[in-house]
Amino acid sequence: MSTAGTGFSNPAFTMPGGLQVNEQTSKNNTPSNFQMPLHYPRYQKSDYESMPEWKLDCLMKQYGLPVIGDVNQKRKFAMGAFLWPSQYE
Repeated sequence: MSTAGTGFSNPAFTMPGGLQVNEQTSKNNTPSNFQMPLHYPRYQKSDYESMPEWKLDCLMKQYGLPVIGDVNQKRKFAMGAFLWPSQYE
């Protein structure tokens, strides 16, 4: 694994673009593999309203959010999580 140009000498994980992240542990010393996605979703309310369930599931898994409930509950949760209040109304 190359670290040229990154300034890190002991990487634990390399993300696309050369950003390196060290693995962190939680309070009970279990490894955490959470990765913050590089981009915030850019969907509108109408996109969430017509988004298929499998795509909602993928989106929420990508952001580490719960994937429970029926498709309408998932849509409502995604809109609440990713839309500003003015976009949600």
